Amino acid sequence: MSAPPVPAVSVLRGEDVLAHAGALRSVYVDAFCAPPWNEDEERAAEFAARLPLDARRPGFAAAVAVSGREVLGFASGWTTLPPFPTDRCYPQAAAGLGAGRTEDWLCGAFEVDELAVRPGAHGSGLAGALLDAVTADAPEGRCWLLTSVQAPRAMAFYHRQGWTQATHPSPDGKGIVVFLGPNHPARTLVPQPL
Repeated sequence: MSAPPVPAVSVLRGEDVLAHAGALRSVYVDAFCAPPWNEDEERAAEFAARLPLDARRPGFAAAVAVSGREVLGFASGWTTLPPFPTDRCYPQAAAGLGAGRTEDWLCGAFEVDELAVRPGAHGSGLAGALLDAVTADAPEGRCWLLTSVQAPRAMAFYHRQGWTQATHPSPDGKGIVVFLGPNHPARTLVPQPL
């Protein structure tokens, strides 16, 4: 029996990603509608609806992994423009970092918004390859992301990839944390231990 083909990872800019919109929605469902995320079809529909808008954001890029004709995973993001956003989970990030660090560390940096891999590709190194590909052109190595403290496997993954946790979890053990990419110049400024 031959080994499955190695997925090809390509980086798409702007609206070029929309050619894969249906496949990305399918990967999103496979990745996030199961524990620990437990999202529902409505959240997948929201992702699909905002993808065309996100694709128009400055600096938008998506790394897409394809094996044969199947999309196995993707990572996407864009440049965080000032003023720092106040929707979604952004207020928690700003509260954790403070206004000065939020502006200095996150504004103008590449923000990884989504990283999703089909369960059958877990443990293959594909998530790391997607993360590396989508952040390869981050300005001066400045990239960041948010993740939930209720996803310890995701947090451990980012630590293994060399990302630095920049905020403490909330006292009740819920909410989000900010990670800075391995080449982000501010990662050495993060108070330790976290």
